Amino acid sequence: MQKAIFLDRDGVINSDLGHYYIYRINDFIINKGIIDSLKCFQEAGYKLFIVSNQGGVAKGIYSREDVDKVHDYLESKLKENGIYLQEIYYCPHHESVARCECRKPSPYMINQAIEKYNIDIKTSYLIGDSKRDIEAAEAAGIKGIKIESNEDISIYCNKILKGEI
Repeated sequence: MQKAIFLDRDGVINSDLGHYYIYRINDFIINKGIIDSLKCFQEAGYKLFIVSNQGGVAKGIYSREDVDKVHDYLESKLKENGIYLQEIYYCPHHESVARCECRKPSPYMINQAIEKYNIDIKTSYLIGDSKRDIEAAEAAGIKGIKIESNEDISIYCNKILKGEI
């Protein structure tokens, strides 16, 4: 079985300061501590996943293609640092438009990865900046770590790697 780190995107991986929706590469700024933390997680044998609600797609604010461009950009920046994401899951729906089974706090996206990649829920974590992230983690049976939006996750990385969380 594999251990994994699941990360919310906006407010965790990248800064969401000044933006409600991040869908342009020019607005995508990787948060402090992300590169080093992801590298440490990867070196410690964790598989890396992003699980993100992208409700602006359902609302017509931006397209799936916009999301894919941002994700391609992120993956290229991570690869420059020798970091590889196992997979990026995102929910393009929003409850104001239509209900779905994948939007967090549903554990759907996490459960997809658990099943597909044989993830050990006892040794896996989700790092998120909202209550719904933690609810999704708990519903999937993994540990949720709530951070402040745009907080450097290095301290949590160190605690996870030392077995303190």
